[in-house]
Amino acid sequence: MKFNTRITIAGVKGSKGKLESGQEYDSTKIYVQTDLDDSKGMGKGFATVEYNYGTSEEFHKLKHLPFPLVAEAELEIVTNGKTQKTVITSLQPNELAKPTKAA
Repeated sequence: MKFNTRITIAGVKGSKGKLESGQEYDSTKIYVQTDLDDSKGMGKGFATVEYNYGTSEEFHKLKHLPFPLVAEAELEIVTNGKTQKTVITSLQPNELAKPTKAA
């Protein structure tokens, strides 16, 4: 199931290299601002959730932007038949998020 949504990206981290075993790795992690669960009245505000997003090439496309930033994202819910996860399939930064002022 695919859907589009606007997200606030708090940060991004690229990683590329080779393990001692010789296995290579190449990935980007995106940290998305997410509402805390307040259904029991015991959560307020935001946390960040980490999503995998392609190779380190995606990091290089985003690293020059100031954070946090707002982007249009296409997400997909996928399952292996037992558990499900949400995957970011595309991302288009569109405006800078306004930093909140401390009280």
